[in-house]
Amino acid sequence: MHADEVDVDEDLVRALLRAQFPRYAGLPVRRLASGGTVNAIFRVGTGLSVRLPLTAGGAGTVDREAVWLPRLAPLLPAPVPVVVGTGEPGEGFPWRWAVHGWIEGEVPVEGRVGGAAAEALAGDLAAFVTALRGVGLEGGPPAHRRAPLADADAEVRAAIEALRRTDEPFEADAVLAGWEEALEAPAWEGPACWSHSDLMPGNLLTSGGRLAAVLDFGTVGLGEPAVDLIPAWNLLPAPARRVFRERVGADGASWARGRGWALSMAVVQLPYYRRTNGVISANARHVIREVLADGGGR
Repeated sequence: MHADEVDVDEDLVRALLRAQFPRYAGLPVRRLASGGTVNAIFRVGTGLSVRLPLTAGGAGTVDREAVWLPRLAPLLPAPVPVVVGTGEPGEGFPWRWAVHGWIEGEVPVEGRVGGAAAEALAGDLAAFVTALRGVGLEGGPPAHRRAPLADADAEVRAAIEALRRTDEPFEADAVLAGWEEALEAPAWEGPACWSHSDLMPGNLLTSGGRLAAVLDFGTVGLGEPAVDLIPAWNLLPAPARRVFRERVGADGASWARGRGWALSMAVVQLPYYRRTNGVISANARHVIREVLADGGGR
């Protein structure tokens, strides 16, 4: 646990609701299993969820979502969370927190999405990414991942060297070559675009194989659009990846940067979470395999 992390449970959620949202206090509360590291998610009754930040850094996302989700929602082709209310620190919990409307759906899992359903999902994801980058709202915050890809170089190389010293099955030289190939792509020179910045499988919901919702907008903002290409490698199989690229209209440079963003996130996450978070580490390994198979390192 990080130094600033807090322990949260159902009793805390019940106490917070009693104190600040008494109309929901009698509803059943159940913590949801999640590989997320920023928020703990609780289902409240059948129509609500409570998001409690786990760290001070995560707490900053509550206000960002409260401000921007209502403005973005009508401009996007997929449902996003509805902010029902924002809670204040209390009952021993030190940060602001949120009550959201519940959205039904299943979290997709890498390696289990395939066939025609995968291509349909790729089209849905491309429509969402395209719509978001075309949003004209002004005054947005900087996206969480917005710097040039090269700014992550030192961190990625350090993570590769850290993995060399573990028993993790890891093609370090191939990964390094893939990373250096991504760095050779021309940098983004266009205007900053709206991007979600964290389109990991855990932030998506599907229903019947189609995109049912996009969650967790704590990283949303203005930045480099290629970062939202990461589902091509963290979720979609190769045939659907090609559909996604065509529908989103990614040129060679953008695609290379998107591959680099996906690889950098996976490589940095793996040494940190390989023993503590099975969901994140499994996805990181999947991304590395897919990036190398897709041309990184060649």
